[in-house]
Formats: sequence, C-alpha cells, structure tokens
Amino acid sequence: MPEPAREPDPGLFGPESVTWQVHSDPMMWVAGIRALYLQALHPRAVRGVMQNSDFRKDAWGRLMRTARFVGTTTYGTTEAAEKAGARVRKIHAMLGATDPDTGERYGVDEPALLLWVHCAEIGSYLHVVRRSGIRMTDALADRYVDEHRHSARLVGLDPGEVPGSTAELAAYFEKVRPELAAGPDARAVDDFLRRPPTHPLLAPARALLWRRVADLAYASLPSYALRLYGRPAPPAPTVTRRLVRTGTILRTVPARVRWQLPPKHILSAMARLGPGSRPAPYKLDRGDAILDEPGRAQRGNGGDSATWRTPG
Repeated sequence: MPEPAREPDPGLFGPESVTWQVHSDPMMWVAGIRALYLQALHPRAVRGVMQNSDFRKDAWGRLMRTARFVGTTTYGTTEAAEKAGARVRKIHAMLGATDPDTGERYGVDEPALLLWVHCAEIGSYLHVVRRSGIRMTDALADRYVDEHRHSARLVGLDPGEVPGSTAELAAYFEKVRPELAAGPDARAVDDFLRRPPTHPLLAPARALLWRRVADLAYASLPSYALRLYGRPAPPAPTVTRRLVRTGTILRTVPARVRWQLPPKHILSAMARLGPGSRPAPYKLDRGDAILDEPGRAQRGNGGDSATWRTPG
C-alpha cells in the first residue's frame, strides 16, 4: 500500500507568517546596511568581526552571507534552516577577540553579543520596511519581532531571553545604549560603507548608486546612533520621504525579476509550496492574510497601520 503523500515543509516561518511577507521586500537591502551601521556601534561585537575577518576586503561577501542566511531561514525547509544555524554556531564557537585595553579574551558567541547582533538586525529590518511605506499594524510588528525568536535560537540564543515585541525591543535598546560607542572599528566600518574599494571603471556607479543607498541607510539610524557617529543627516521627515520614494521605485521592479537573482530562495519556496505561498508585503495591509493563530485571522485596527514607530 503506497504511503500517503507528505505535506511540503513550510520551514520555520511559513507563508502565513509576517516574516514571510516582510523579507520579500527589496528595501531589505537598505535595512541590511543600516543593521551593519548599528551593529558596529557595540565595541565588543564589532571587534569580534574586525579581528576575525578582513572586513575591508570582504564586506560585500559578509553582507551576501547574511542575506543567504536570512533567505534560507525564512524560505528554506526546516532542515535547511537548522543546518544553517548549526554552521553559524560552529563557526562562532571557534572565534574569539581580544580587548586591546584590558587584554581580556572573549568568545564572539557570548549571549550578550549575539543578542545585540540579532536585535540590531531585526530592529533595522522592521524599521526600514515600515518607514519606507509598507503598511503594518503595531500588532503585526509585534508578531514579527516574536517570530524571530526562532532565528535567535538558530544562532545559539535562548528564545526566552530575546525580545518578543516592539516594546521589549525598544527597552533592550534603551538598556544597551550606555555600552555603545563609535570607536576605531566603528569608524572603519563607516569609512568602508561610504567608500568601498572598487575598480576605477566602477567608481561612477559607486558614487551614483552605492553611496546613495549607504547614505540613506545611515540617515535612517536612530538619533543616538547618529550622534555617536557624528556625521550629519537630513531631518527625519526628509529621510522618511526618501525611504518611501526609494521603496516605491524598487517595488516597481517585477518580483519575478528580482527573485531570479541567486540564490533564488523565494522561487524555490514557491516551487515547494505552490503559487499560493507567493510572498507580498501588501498582504500585511489586507489583514485577513496573516493568521494570528491556527484558524483565527489577525485583523488590523486601521488606526496605526501606516505608522513606522519601531525601535532601533
């Protein structure tokens, strides 16, 4: 007797999750650069990066590895996500950094450092996507943060110790602010992101495209981060208009065209789960497309759906 057909594996999040919709948005690239700027302000965390990799020569590779990890954990199978997490934990367990002032040697997988990297990423993803025009109720924003206790577990954190709402995320950032500083390593990251090395023939493209994206990511940082870096940024309303304009332009590029770029996580997920799994941020505004729990829809209240008040 043939075995019954097995249901396709939706992965850690699945098509009904907020994460599934949000991570398909092209503004995630701007958000990723913002996360790098924010992460670099934690001296112990950024020291671990600078002492264990040639960031100046491989920053693009680091950004792409992060993008692949996010794509795999969001749209891959459960097995693929767990394997990706195991690889990250194994690498982190072998790496350490030394405080040049005290001589202290510490592991880059300290929970406090992993938590900072996690919160800076999730806060940046949520902030940029909402502020650039994706309509999302505060309830859905809370759910997004809560969903990422899954990704926190993958890198070695205890999900119970990770913020599970925007309020908890904001409280975390407030608590950690005294530890932040724009030291030499943060300055090196800032300098690279503003002027990444490139072939002379590509210098005009760097000035025209990359610099604008990096400047926008920098300008979207919270006010305390801008004060630490000390470089000026346009007024917040101007930054919001630029984020909305950039998001509008990028979202005019057909999704199928964007998704053809390697490693094609979204197309693979749709092939596995069917066309109904197609992610689209507009589903967040539709309310009934996102399930709060099995069988019950989470409907937006309308009043806060256009806000972008997110921590970090």
